[in-house]
Amino acid sequence: MSLSNEQVVHLARLARLSIPEDVNVTRKQLDSIFVLVSQMQTVDTTDVEPMSHPQELAARMREDVVTETPCLAAFQAIAPQAEAGLYLVPKVIE
Repeated sequence: MSLSNEQVVHLARLARLSIPEDVNVTRKQLDSIFVLVSQMQTVDTTDVEPMSHPQELAARMREDVVTETPCLAAFQAIAPQAEAGLYLVPKVIE
């Protein structure tokens, strides 16, 4: 697949990319990417299982336990304004 210079300019505008004045350079780079993609599509992957990671790594899970006790009183003691267990903040939006 080969793109025209107009298509390259249009794609760059859609992607909000600035490209050099010489559009041919960008077009040649995109064409080489398309060649690579077409080569990759020719590979037979019918017997290859999908994988989420190239290495088989087990996720290390830990027990979900509470390790700290709530310190609400200590945190609210240093807050500029707090009332009834809530932090009071100035109104910033009308």
